Amino acid sequence: MPETPHDTDTVVVGRIGRPHGVRGLATVEVRTDDPDHRFAPGAVLLTDPARRGPLTVVDKRWHSGTLLLQVAAPSGEVYGTREDVDALRNTLLLVPVADLPEIEEPDSYYDHQLVGLTATLPDGSVVGEVTAVRHEAQDLLVLRRPEGGEALIPFVSAIVPTVDLAGGVVVVDPPEGLLEL
Repeated sequence: MPETPHDTDTVVVGRIGRPHGVRGLATVEVRTDDPDHRFAPGAVLLTDPARRGPLTVVDKRWHSGTLLLQVAAPSGEVYGTREDVDALRNTLLLVPVADLPEIEEPDSYYDHQLVGLTATLPDGSVVGEVTAVRHEAQDLLVLRRPEGGEALIPFVSAIVPTVDLAGGVVVVDPPEGLLEL
């Protein structure tokens, strides 16, 4: 179980990777649709593990499609060397769910809204629980099957016709054989 820095729900918006150069820049694996806003200088990001943060973005730039950040510790001290940044490697960068903007599109969801939903067939029989959402060639729901193992369900309206967040259910209507893969 990850350390939680506080009692609020959070979502991962990035993960610190390897250092870039010698001046304290870190590569960041982006996990947000709005990195320019989320990682703007001055932004404060919670961390997992919590003891590494919160971190404040000091500088942000893009290099060959990779986000580079320079961050400061809670003390205000800037991570200024390659070694400093390497100590932050694999730190998850988090923001409180309450800070996320409302999604305007009716059939769009944040991943954290889908994780934990019970997946049922149209007849109501349970086929699993959503444990993750993968963003590959297309979005995929990862289901933990009651009998063990996982199933990957393309997250498209033809196969997932109903998402009922209030009811805690997602209805899947897979083509024959999809759940047996």
